[in-house]
Amino acid sequence: MKKFVPPAPSLQEIVDAHQRIRPFIHQTPVLTCNGINRFADARIWFKCENMQKVGAFKARGATNAVRSLDADQLKHGVATHSSGNHAQALSWAARLSGINAHIVMPSNSSKVKVDAVRSYGGTITFCESTLDAREATLLQVIGRTGALEIHPYNNLKIIAGQATAAVELLEEVPDLDIVMAPVGGGGLLSGTALACHYIDPKLRVIAAEPAQADDAFRSFTQKTFIPSVNPNTIADGLRTSLGSLTFPIILAYVDNIVTVSEASIIAAMRLLWERMKVVVEPSAAVPLAALMEQPKLFQGQKIGIILSGGNADLDQLPWI
Repeated sequence: MKKFVPPAPSLQEIVDAHQRIRPFIHQTPVLTCNGINRFADARIWFKCENMQKVGAFKARGATNAVRSLDADQLKHGVATHSSGNHAQALSWAARLSGINAHIVMPSNSSKVKVDAVRSYGGTITFCESTLDAREATLLQVIGRTGALEIHPYNNLKIIAGQATAAVELLEEVPDLDIVMAPVGGGGLLSGTALACHYIDPKLRVIAAEPAQADDAFRSFTQKTFIPSVNPNTIADGLRTSLGSLTFPIILAYVDNIVTVSEASIIAAMRLLWERMKVVVEPSAAVPLAALMEQPKLFQGQKIGIILSGGNADLDQLPWI
């Protein structure tokens, strides 16, 4: 039996988060595709967070975090560093609450995500594409503005909010064998793993990660934190390191992390576009890529996959 490792959101905190954010988010659809099922020799249900507000699951955590703050905490606005989806989500959630959002973004962030942050009213400061540069620049922004940091994943309110996607998936499809999510910083994965543990402890939780950004895989297998250094993957949302909160939860409640090639990510992304007619970004395609690369791990299973986001740059599609 897996041992509970605090700190982590409780089941009640996840339920409270779900109630808190319901008026503001979409309850996204769960879709299946017979063609992909036949191809994978498995039955797969896709939780379409690509159809979520701001185009990604990040709207859940950001809304929960902002809506959990009191007026005094909100008076100088909020701040974060993010390559894109959390940046959009926090800018959107801040605008709903009538406060400012100060966003630090790597200079190589997707143009579509930069444009979206600006459209939601976020004020952007660019930095180099390293964790050290992100954190140092964010400290400067906070020092200048007095804004409250809302970390993209290393925040218990964020984790509880992200867990609600799995809650909805399990409400709709209660008898799964495996639930899969991509892993970058680990907010979605740790929330998913907690929700599955609380609701159905027999469920296996398997994460997927690009082989060219495999710090979570190495950290998980070696049971010690290994930071992301110069990740080089098309899945831009998965280039970040695990957090001090997310890593222990993942060690305790995730069953496996598998890695996939860039070619498989592109093939899975294209398969989802062509067969299901759903727009996903590369990060969202990573779990399906794992099924394509390692079919024997998944054959004959009932699998839920969280499609994490749909903010693809239409001018830079990877198969063109």
